[in-house]
Amino acid sequence: MFESILKRVEYTREKMIQSATEKGVSNLETIRLSEELDQLLNEFQYLENSVLNVAKVD
Repeated sequence: MFESILKRVEYTREKMIQSATEKGVSNLETIRLSEELDQLLNEFQYLENSVLNVAKVD
């Protein structure tokens, strides 16, 4: 599960950088990718924290 999210994070990050380089940082596509990346990173952090909390209980 972590690998899947990390792959999506990396892919989205690369697409965002490419969009920013080609179209600019205030381009709507760049902003959309940035928001998508934020959401993926939040999801990853939530999962990571959940796993750590479960490990502490066990």
